[in-house]
Amino acid sequence: MGRRPGEELRDRLRRRDPGYRLIRRAARLTVVASLTFYGCRYGLGSVTLATYALFGTVATGSFAQLPGPAAVRARTLLAAVPVAWALVAIGTVLAVSTGAASAGMLVVGFAVAFAGVGGPRLVGLANALQLFYILACFPPYQPDTLPARLAGVTLGVVLVALAEVTLWPDPAPVSFPQRLATAAGGLADLVDALADVLVARPGAAEEAERRQARAAQLIDQVRMPRLPVTARPTSAGRRDRAWRDAAAAVKEVLAVAESLASRPDVAGSGDADLAGVLRRCAASLRRSADVAVGRPGTPAVDEPGPATPLPTSWRAAGPARLRVDATVRTLTDQVGTYATAIGIATGPRGRHAARPPEAGADRFWYAGRSTWSLYRRQFRAHLTPRSVYLEGAVRLAVALAAARVIAGVVNLQHGFWVLLATLSLMRASASDTRTTLRPALVGTLAGGAAGGLLLLVSPERQAYAALLPLALVLAFGVGPLLGLGWAQALLTLLLIVVFAQLSPASWQLAGARVVDVAIGAVVGVLAGLLLWPRGSGGELRRNAGAYLAASGRAAEKIVEAFAGGADARAAVTAARRAEALATASLVQYHGERHDPRLSHVDWDAVLAAAHRAGYGGQALLADRRPGALAPWPGPAAALVARATRLRDGYADLGRQVTRGRVDRPPAPAEPTGDVARQVHGLVRDGEDRPEVLALVEVDGWLADLDGHLRRVAGALPDERAHPMRPPAVTNHSPVSQSDGPPATR
Repeated sequence: MGRRPGEELRDRLRRRDPGYRLIRRAARLTVVASLTFYGCRYGLGSVTLATYALFGTVATGSFAQLPGPAAVRARTLLAAVPVAWALVAIGTVLAVSTGAASAGMLVVGFAVAFAGVGGPRLVGLANALQLFYILACFPPYQPDTLPARLAGVTLGVVLVALAEVTLWPDPAPVSFPQRLATAAGGLADLVDALADVLVARPGAAEEAERRQARAAQLIDQVRMPRLPVTARPTSAGRRDRAWRDAAAAVKEVLAVAESLASRPDVAGSGDADLAGVLRRCAASLRRSADVAVGRPGTPAVDEPGPATPLPTSWRAAGPARLRVDATVRTLTDQVGTYATAIGIATGPRGRHAARPPEAGADRFWYAGRSTWSLYRRQFRAHLTPRSVYLEGAVRLAVALAAARVIAGVVNLQHGFWVLLATLSLMRASASDTRTTLRPALVGTLAGGAAGGLLLLVSPERQAYAALLPLALVLAFGVGPLLGLGWAQALLTLLLIVVFAQLSPASWQLAGARVVDVAIGAVVGVLAGLLLWPRGSGGELRRNAGAYLAASGRAAEKIVEAFAGGADARAAVTAARRAEALATASLVQYHGERHDPRLSHVDWDAVLAAAHRAGYGGQALLADRRPGALAPWPGPAAALVARATRLRDGYADLGRQVTRGRVDRPPAPAEPTGDVARQVHGLVRDGEDRPEVLALVEVDGWLADLDGHLRRVAGALPDERAHPMRPPAVTNHSPVSQSDGPPATR
């Protein structure tokens, strides 16, 4: 039997709008917007109050894309009210002239857009906050109406916040800690399977291979490009930094576990004690995952401790067993790093305040820092021409200021619509912006024609008052589901319905809307062509290349520090700064239409190689004092020489990546001698200090880095594994179908 039409429609709606979030949002917005507009326009008889109440509702109810459950979103909106007041007040004062309003638009546009560097809440508020200034900075210049304007905005925002928690609240989204806990659970299953491999349990190798694939899939879901903009822990605060470090730690655990699984001498090479260490690591991962999600019955006081050290049986081991022991010890350290990061993310503030004040080799340097200093550091890190956040903010600010100049000089009837179109249709690259032009103009023309015909047929205000709820549902519920053209058409119809009630209107209102959208779209396209037209592609090449080079230098300095001859803190800090720029570029790149000239590089593999060098080395350095290898100068010197060759390999790969094509593999960094055999000889000669295993650990880490370089050089991008856009719909604005606000799109 065939499916009923109603079932097919419901299934299509579920695919386009999972959880019916868009429908719920449109319903809330329709109720609040109708109540505020009717009450202010017809109940109180105030056009100003009605205008600002309606646009306060639309700005925060549709353009704001906030993270977290309904209560958190409501608190964020209420906290943003003073900022909205300030922007409305500034716009009202600067509306005195086109020059003042345009200059203010340049400053406000940049500041609001660049504020998205601070985290997902600021990113989600950016478009809404831009609208508050844009609406207020247009004539007529009426500073005496400021109290009514502020009252209208306050009414709209407060009612939207109230509706978030009372009217059809959205189901709580899957949070980053939940995703991370699931990934840690998959890793724990893999580590348990590796313990079975060590003791040669029948079928263990096949089961480990299956669990390894599953763990890799789960960890892929905590990568930033895979997450909706509002779910990314990108703020500068202590907790989000700890969540990012926890995610980095699980990636390291997976990398070490894969290294262990790939060794041909693993099966049957360990005894019950070594397998027990792995099982304790798995238990620690599960316990930390329970703490991360606050599972009932899980103590949330002290952070979960790492697994216990290796058993003393290593002293009787041969070279093959020493390699396995060293790898297990590295995995143990990474599990401890994950546990510590979870403890910081979920624990009370100041728990780790005794850590060094300067950001150096300490992975958790931020734990004792003030929130203000952390945000200042993050903003300063992106105040560089190489930051895609800075580029996006400059591009948007210039486009909005230019649109404001044109609207003022030409004296357009509804110049606000010009800036609204620019804000809505701009994307991070010129090609993406151009693709929005045609459907936006066609949709606006269709909506304008329908609205003009409506104005000709029924010019009475009462008719538009009756049509308002239907127009709201169509613009904010149906339009985004059908695509950009439909969204623009239905939004145009809504604006005509609204403005026909604010002042006498004729069919010319529809023509003004079409002209204004066309001007705003053209301004956005020109700004995209003149300012970084390739979007994040160019910066991705440069920043990824710089991150590779910085990570290679950090790896070399870390090994030199172990050998007692260098201070690695400056190199580690430089690698962290390079990582921030490269990660931001990659995240934005995944949200854009890909440049074919950049398809010759697997960018995810590139950043994974840099990450393994930087984070793997930092983890080793965090648990071992500088000079830890100095008692054994021969093997230490060989490791330093190998690290230097790897640094050159990373620098060479970085130069190739900067050109956008990897043509040749870097020169191999073969080890000087067999470090494991040298350590075995030392132990056989009486060396009983466990620290000697650090030689084998560092050697294994360097071998893994060499393997990463080989994989980057031989890999091809897999668009099926790495789609161009994140799978989740994160922006339900009726005028924007991208994955974030203009500053980061």
